[in-house]
Amino acid sequence: MLFNSIIFGPVKSRRLGISLGVNLLPVDAKVCSFECIYCECGFNVAKKNIHIPTRGEVHSEMEKTLSEMYENGEHLDVITFAGNGEPTLHKDFEAIIDDTIALRNKYFPETKISVLSNSTEITKVSVLRALNKIDNNILKLDSAIQSTVEALDQPNSPQFTVEKLIENLKRFNGNLIIQTLFVRGEHNGKQIDNTAPDEIEAWLKALQEIKPKQVMIYSLARPTPAENLHKVSLEELNVIAEKAKNLGFDVLVS
Repeated sequence: MLFNSIIFGPVKSRRLGISLGVNLLPVDAKVCSFECIYCECGFNVAKKNIHIPTRGEVHSEMEKTLSEMYENGEHLDVITFAGNGEPTLHKDFEAIIDDTIALRNKYFPETKISVLSNSTEITKVSVLRALNKIDNNILKLDSAIQSTVEALDQPNSPQFTVEKLIENLKRFNGNLIIQTLFVRGEHNGKQIDNTAPDEIEAWLKALQEIKPKQVMIYSLARPTPAENLHKVSLEELNVIAEKAKNLGFDVLVS
């Protein structure tokens, strides 16, 4: 499922409320630094002549939508950067965040700004700076075990390591929300289950190092590009959440 426009929605988000989506990537292809086997957008597709929306195009489309919503007296909880891949890959990401903050302040000053990111670009100073400007800096950590991340998220960079990821997440000094999708199943002959006891132990240890202001946990809700994946029940998610809550974390289960 690809988003076929720069601005989409608003939609009712199970985690964020009434959300206006922003897609900084092509409308006809997924562009991401991960190949998550559960991603609703499918896998990356090699295409020639793909169009990445310009900063100007994003600003124009966003102002048009926000002004119309304002005139119609509509409610908006959050502006969410998600879309067809990893939003922080956009070369003008920080400038677009600055534009969004200005437009939000003009039309919906009470509305939050969120970014859903896979955390791979936070080594860039501009991305780190931009994510520290927004309300909900939501960063992925699906596992604290390297082999599981390789099987579940399939990073494109051979230099990616969970150890480096955790060190980079610590650079936010707690100004972040950790988002984890729990799932089990099989892919390419490998069994995957990031709810196993060793997985939860490593994940909780990583949370204690990162010290996020909130943790969001969830499971599958839409069709996945990989077959043989299974949703983790709400009851199991709540058990995991209790373990994190007992360590003092604010945990949202959806």
